[in-house]
Amino acid sequence: MTATTPPRATAREWLGLAVLTLPTMVIALSMTVLNLAVPHLSADLRPSGPQLLWIIDIYGFLIAGLLITMGTVGEWIGRRRLLLIGGAAFGAASLFAALATSTEMLILARALMGVAGATLMPSTMTLIRTMFEDARQRALAISVWISSFSAGTALGPVIGGALLEHFWWGSVFLLAVPVAALLVITGPFLLPEYRSPDPGRLDPLSVVGLLVATLSVVYGLKKFAAADADALSLTVLAVGLAVAALFVLRQRRLASPLLDLRLFANRSFSTSLGTLSLVVFAMAGTNFFVAQYVQMVVGLSPFQSGLVVVPNAIATIVSTMLTPVLAHRVRPAYVMSAGLVLAAAGLGILATIGPDSGYGIVILGGVVMCLGFGPTLSLGNNMIISAAPPEKAGAASAVSETGTDMGTALGIAVMGSIGTAVYRGEIDGTLPDGTPPAAAAAAQDTIGAAVSVADGLPVELGRALLGAAEEAFTDALRTVAGLGTALVLLLAVGTAVLLRKVKPVSEDGGSDGEPATEKAQFAD
Repeated sequence: MTATTPPRATAREWLGLAVLTLPTMVIALSMTVLNLAVPHLSADLRPSGPQLLWIIDIYGFLIAGLLITMGTVGEWIGRRRLLLIGGAAFGAASLFAALATSTEMLILARALMGVAGATLMPSTMTLIRTMFEDARQRALAISVWISSFSAGTALGPVIGGALLEHFWWGSVFLLAVPVAALLVITGPFLLPEYRSPDPGRLDPLSVVGLLVATLSVVYGLKKFAAADADALSLTVLAVGLAVAALFVLRQRRLASPLLDLRLFANRSFSTSLGTLSLVVFAMAGTNFFVAQYVQMVVGLSPFQSGLVVVPNAIATIVSTMLTPVLAHRVRPAYVMSAGLVLAAAGLGILATIGPDSGYGIVILGGVVMCLGFGPTLSLGNNMIISAAPPEKAGAASAVSETGTDMGTALGIAVMGSIGTAVYRGEIDGTLPDGTPPAAAAAAQDTIGAAVSVADGLPVELGRALLGAAEEAFTDALRTVAGLGTALVLLLAVGTAVLLRKVKPVSEDGGSDGEPATEKAQFAD
């Protein structure tokens, strides 16, 4: 049988891709600008501690909990329709957040933003799968899509900081409104519609079970990350894991599962998903300590700290855009593996940081790390979306996003717990003589608390306490970065071995792994 050459994208599809980068950038912006606005909205709305946590966390919780469901809903009602509905809802919810006059209003607005945001990421990725059938063009399109997310991450602190210097805290939420409006206006003309020809029946029990499992697990992990785990959080985590197990069992029995577990039988899909999740795990865990280092040890402001990560985003964009060129001639496994070795070198640079190193070495290590992670972000997502048949693309993209969210939560929780243990172990016994018991207890808790109490002590005593805390925290950062280095090197080896049969990205569709044998299992 003669292979059919897939059609190449036209100018309309590339303009459509530009439209798809808008919601992706807005999601990234919304994840970063709120942290800058917290002091301002706290002074205005005066939320309690638990309320402030809900303002920050409810958005990410609901996105993580609804991604897979929304990916499946898109197959029902149409991917473009879901994207446009979600874009309009996200813009309206962002406006609602900007105009909130109470803590309760802001929490509700953030929750609505989370629900709407869950429709955007899987919709954009699945539409790319529909619009770009040619493997080389699809690889480039996915690199552009990832670059837009990186750009949003970099621009968030810069734009948000500029807005907060001249306007009220709600102005950071208004960034999404014109973008959402542009998406809704241009989307119907530039984006195609796609529905699964046989979507099956939506199972409400699976939707509820997945939401409960995801929210419970993410909540429990965040508690561990904050070193605030108690009996309640442990119980919630255990319940989440139990519900997740029941969800998997139910999916195996359903004729029309919410999540088709056969996707995981595809080696390209499962290996790429695992690699991406663990890459994000290492990156998030390390960045959790780097962000504190540049503020608490180096002494940069939040806005200056945001500027420090801009080179990282630029490096990610450059790397992801160059990846399709390399993957045209070299097998993806080897491109990804070489990139991971480079990323490990960047993490190794971060593992040499000292209390007096400054931010220059942070920028160097971060740039090298992001240059190395770019191929995995680009090719990993491409293999995930390409490994699934078109009617399963929504679920595949949603699983990819969920894996990234879980990798981030686990990275911060696990690496955060290890780093915190190192910090507390190092600072114990190194505090200067004469430190008041209350100040000592606070300094042994976190570096932020140490900085705070040092300001209230006599000058010499405060400097000595701060020096001990900075040394202990830097040891924690070096430990976490060292563990990240080892993990990423292991991933480099595993990727080279497990994905070695995946062909280079070529015009005949070779980046899909083992399409003839693996994709056939999805046929009815």
